[in-house]
Amino acid sequence: MYRHHAGALEVFLVHPGGPLWAKKDQGAWTVPKGEYLDDEPALDAARREFAEETGFPVEGPYIDLGSIRQSGGKLVAAWAFAGDCDPSALVSNTCMIAWPPRSKRTIEIPEVDRGQWFSLDEARIYLRETQHPFLDRLRSALEKP
Repeated sequence: MYRHHAGALEVFLVHPGGPLWAKKDQGAWTVPKGEYLDDEPALDAARREFAEETGFPVEGPYIDLGSIRQSGGKLVAAWAFAGDCDPSALVSNTCMIAWPPRSKRTIEIPEVDRGQWFSLDEARIYLRETQHPFLDRLRSALEKP
């Protein structure tokens, strides 16, 4: 999600939930994302995942930002859309993880624990580095006449 606020372009990013990410900030934030089924169109999955991870509505038109491969090998496709939200109203779905890692104990965590609006310059500090191309592609798409 992006918006123009006080004359600047801002993007909405989310911080992963759970104990692994609890003390990580700069370079840990991400675009809302998730897995999709083989028979599910990627844009449909992106819309569903955004709504599940934030609780906010998703409405087009959409800007295709292409895909990137994260350092762990995961392929991430992204679309942008204009919108606005109050980050304090974020409600995320939850998932079960083994914690501590490789233990037989499981805990339930929110997929994301918070969201925030960032200018593009701020987003470069907080967003995972492998997702930086999405910022460049969004800026380019919005600058086209």
